[in-house]
Amino acid sequence: MTICAALLDLDGTIWDAPIDWPRLRREIGLPLDSRPILHHLKEMTPKARNRGLSILEEHEALGVANGALIPGTHELLRFLKARQIKCALVSNNSRQSVQAVLGRHGLAFEAALTRDDGVFKPDPEAFLAALKQLEMTPDQAIVIGDTHLDLLAAHRAGITDVVLVATKEWMKPLLPEDIFYHKAADLFEVQAIIARLLDQAQRQNA
Repeated sequence: MTICAALLDLDGTIWDAPIDWPRLRREIGLPLDSRPILHHLKEMTPKARNRGLSILEEHEALGVANGALIPGTHELLRFLKARQIKCALVSNNSRQSVQAVLGRHGLAFEAALTRDDGVFKPDPEAFLAALKQLEMTPDQAIVIGDTHLDLLAAHRAGITDVVLVATKEWMKPLLPEDIFYHKAADLFEVQAIIARLLDQAQRQNA
């Protein structure tokens, strides 16, 4: 089945937020492991959780204020729209941060889900909820992200087409070796990969 929906991550994928994630984890008192910060926070005492969340939100706010749109974002979204592919943003960031970035740069998505919606990656429901809003199924979707959380959530949701772009070196050891994904150096290569997949699907359906 051809690609009809694209689920995009925010930080590190289309938004360059100058957040030092290893340092942020150290400030909260967390190990540099594969579990998302939000999972660790849920297991803390209320006092420690509030402190950790405050540190996270402070860094996110700085990431929004000092960040920049990653080159190729507008081009990729125009390409997807021209191919009639519905787009959803699925981020573990806060809704306030996501809306600030989208509003500043005039980015339009058919759906946008954040951690404030109650689920976050690697929970597959983050992607499944987005697909439900788009009225699409996992076999019609492609995920565009940059971390193991995107890859794991996609795999658990039954989405087989995943492109990871410019994954940070410290994150690469966290990527599961048994899950296939496409590697891209930048968003222009992401666009080329999707174009190839669409062409392959068209030939198979001809």
